[in-house]
Amino acid sequence: MKKYIALVLVVALASCKAKTVIAEAKATQEIPTKTVVENHYANKKDFKTLYIKASARYEDDKQSQNVTAEIKILKDEKILISIRVLGITMAKAMITPKEVKYYEKLGGKFFEGDYALLSKWLGTDLDYSKVQNMLIGQSLDDLTKGKYKTSIEDKLYKLETASAGIEKTFYFEASKFLIKKEEITQTAKNRSLQVAYPNHKDYPTMNLPAAFLIEAFNEEKKTTININYNTATFNEELSFPYSVPDGYDRILIE
Repeated sequence: MKKYIALVLVVALASCKAKTVIAEAKATQEIPTKTVVENHYANKKDFKTLYIKASARYEDDKQSQNVTAEIKILKDEKILISIRVLGITMAKAMITPKEVKYYEKLGGKFFEGDYALLSKWLGTDLDYSKVQNMLIGQSLDDLTKGKYKTSIEDKLYKLETASAGIEKTFYFEASKFLIKKEEITQTAKNRSLQVAYPNHKDYPTMNLPAAFLIEAFNEEKKTTININYNTATFNEELSFPYSVPDGYDRILIE
């Protein structure tokens, strides 16, 4: 059951296909933090709706599963994710700034509540903006609101900060300052989240990740989710149908 829930909560035949994989550059010269942040946000994410078809693989210490995923985003308002196996919908999630809702067929369960459960599974505190940012390849945090130390590591620009027991690092390549990796660690709670972006693709509307890898560590348990974007369309009229089938049991989280 958990594999479908984790996939559906993080995560077309399309007329708009990627032009090419974006060429990246190595960081060789130190620059101010402000320059890194400004260049990262110069990659505009201007869209009204986004429709992605993806393939995904889930793994933990007990099981693994290959699935397909359909992701619909109405920017800053809602995200609908459908997980399918052999063309059959196994789970759905509706994510809004106020709540997370999902259901999954295996076990006939559904959940409606805040971000606490998703945050627990993925090893860091999440909200709507962070989930949306992760899907579109933007830094999880708003980097304009923090104070960061900048250095070069593995030919990437590294921004790091630590506060209230939470360590955060963000890595960027040196051409368009696309995000390559981000890590959030809460040592006292023995949990962390790592998101890596191997490469990005250029679309007429904006750039998007070609794929990304999530590694969540929670109390020595590791969950890995690989997501590959196959096609994407922008600014089309989309429907967001979501309803829990009759007879499902609600999951209650204390």
